[in-house]
Amino acid sequence: MHSSALLRISALSALLSVAAFTAPAQQDPAQPSTGDPVADAARKARAAQKTASKPKKVFTNDDIPSAAPPSAPAGGTTKNATQAQSDDKSAQKSTDPEDDPKTQAYWSKRAHKLRAKLATAEQELDVLQRELSKDELQYYPDPQKALMQQYNRSDINEKNAKVSAKKADVDSLKQQIADLEDAVRKAGGDPGWVR
Repeated sequence: MHSSALLRISALSALLSVAAFTAPAQQDPAQPSTGDPVADAARKARAAQKTASKPKKVFTNDDIPSAAPPSAPAGGTTKNATQAQSDDKSAQKSTDPEDDPKTQAYWSKRAHKLRAKLATAEQELDVLQRELSKDELQYYPDPQKALMQQYNRSDINEKNAKVSAKKADVDSLKQQIADLEDAVRKAGGDPGWVR
């Protein structure tokens, strides 16, 4: 029994040695294996790049030239053409209701801009006030910083200065809106146009 097991082991080892010699022969002969899988992968990637087609050109609006401006007529009519263009622009300005101080659109536009600025300033003031209240209650884990802030309070003083400046901005914007309402009344408009 011992000899049959020895015979089987020797037959198995012979098969494995034959398989080991034939395995390298099955690889691609054009690409020799170096035993380094990273180098082999790089070679395969380069070969795939060589066979890959180039990407097609994609045209965008930047690639296409814009249409040339219309050429001006020759001779002395160039001055007439520029005068006609300026007359058209002035006619457009006079017919635009947002530029005429006697229309509701003019006053509504001005009031809308001031109210947008006021809303932004009020939001910024709210944020600054929240930061100030947080700093007034803040605990400093560093005893050196806590001792310095106990006598100096520079961070709180900076926030107070920012809050007071923002309050002044808000008051200024509110005054501008009130002045705008007075200007509408003086111009003969309805004060409801700016509300």
